[in-house]
Amino acid sequence: MAPRLDALKVKLFTDGADKAQIVAMARNAWISGFTTNPSLLKKAGVTDYVSYARELVVAVPDRHISFEVISDDIPEMIAQARLISSWGKNVYAKIPVMTTKGELMFDAVRTLSRDGIKINMTAIFTADQVAKAVTALDGGAPACVSVFAGRLGDLGIDYRPLVQDAVKRARATANVEIIWASTREVFNVIEAHDMGCHIITAPADVLNKLPAIGTQTGDDLALGAVKAFRDDALAAGITLPLPDTLRAAE
Repeated sequence: MAPRLDALKVKLFTDGADKAQIVAMARNAWISGFTTNPSLLKKAGVTDYVSYARELVVAVPDRHISFEVISDDIPEMIAQARLISSWGKNVYAKIPVMTTKGELMFDAVRTLSRDGIKINMTAIFTADQVAKAVTALDGGAPACVSVFAGRLGDLGIDYRPLVQDAVKRARATANVEIIWASTREVFNVIEAHDMGCHIITAPADVLNKLPAIGTQTGDDLALGAVKAFRDDALAAGITLPLPDTLRAAE
């Protein structure tokens, strides 16, 4: 069976931007942090980014929170990262691996990290990106590298070698942690745990299933499934006509 929740070594972050949901998830001691991004902010209807972020830091002052820069201009992205960092000691400035023009951000994050800015470098998809991100952040402030394993899996790409390489590189540093990002299912949490990932960030609906892991065997699940099928058939009132030979046997 899978390890129970209290045996997981990977830190659990909630990925989302709904403030009420974040506050609710923060009531769970096993949630270690939170990650947001512009797409999640849009989904949550956030329009005043600064006010939203400052309120969230007050509501959750004791755990990691990542807020992403929104500019596509490198000097502006650097300035925004410094602003985001000023929101709290637990805040990480989330910076994508490149701009929309393909301009790489490794030099920028190296400078910021050496200046004491906590960085979450995001949208990482290749081994080369991992290597350059870890190198840029090594020796600076506490930092994370977010590997988008789930999106690779959506395209049938085996993300496991990439994640394993990332973990190996990060564990050779004193300050860089790997985040398993774009989580799709509970089993991704088990994979991240088994591969030695520092962190996995996942939607609340995935994380809320974790208290059940390691509590049932395959036989338990089979019995529960057939009972549910039987109960639903009875509740629906559906029937199947029996051949006369079977009726006679009854």
